[in-house]
Amino acid sequence: MAEELIGIIGGTGLGDALGGHICDIKFHDVDTPFGKPSMEVMVGRFGERKIAFLNRHGAGHKFSPSEVPFAANIFAMKKLGVRALISSGAVGTLQDKIAPGDLVIVDQFIDKTFKRRNSFFGGFGAVHCEMAEPTCRRLREKIIDAAKDLDIKTHSKGTYICMEGPQFSTRAESLMHRAWGGDLIGMTAMPEAKLAREAQMCYALIAMASDYDCWKPHNSVKDKQALLKEILGNVQAATDNCLQLIRTVLSGSLELADKDCHCRTSLDLAVWTDQNSIDDDQRKKLEILFE
Repeated sequence: MAEELIGIIGGTGLGDALGGHICDIKFHDVDTPFGKPSMEVMVGRFGERKIAFLNRHGAGHKFSPSEVPFAANIFAMKKLGVRALISSGAVGTLQDKIAPGDLVIVDQFIDKTFKRRNSFFGGFGAVHCEMAEPTCRRLREKIIDAAKDLDIKTHSKGTYICMEGPQFSTRAESLMHRAWGGDLIGMTAMPEAKLAREAQMCYALIAMASDYDCWKPHNSVKDKQALLKEILGNVQAATDNCLQLIRTVLSGSLELADKDCHCRTSLDLAVWTDQNSIDDDQRKKLEILFE
């Protein structure tokens, strides 16, 4: 059996942290039908595993959430051979039970984005993937099991509301998100999760809580600089926790990219367009997604 290539997508902090733990590194400049990904994909060895890492915001945190080339990022990962993808990202918490510094293994999303390309199949045909369970249950369970051996506060589920940004929520919006039952607020999980499903990849998201969103008043004694320092400290603590969890997941011997997982056949019944009506050039352009 061919060696698994495990994909990891994260922000600048996780990329910097991971860099010191990866050996035999090669950078891949990948072309896709959707342009270039955020940056070259770093492929190397993390312990016993072969991984492909991509910083979604690019070198120097170049791309704001609305500008991240999500389609190119996911397509590039699939082209390199990734079938299981572990993503991470900083979020605000909408619930008291989730404190800054905690990790959440997300199981549900509410997508409020509207500027981003959220499908590979525009111009190809009508393709409707199931998203009732938008993350891979099997991969999530393996991450949750790995977290049990660590002294890190990890929540086994949570609903992530993805907003367009780049501005943060108003207080009225933040209170509405809480009323909706949201646990987390962020800007980067969508359409990443949707595209991973269209690419027939197992996808899991480790969300890193950085602060309470503006529904919860800040400490009035602290000035803005002190609050920013506190948030950055929380991001660093959560990033360190996330790295420790990813290291534990990768150090195990369990297969992460299970070929029998339902995620790997998500396109089987999704294409509603008659095969004879699909343009051959479009079919060839996207054939990697069907592998």
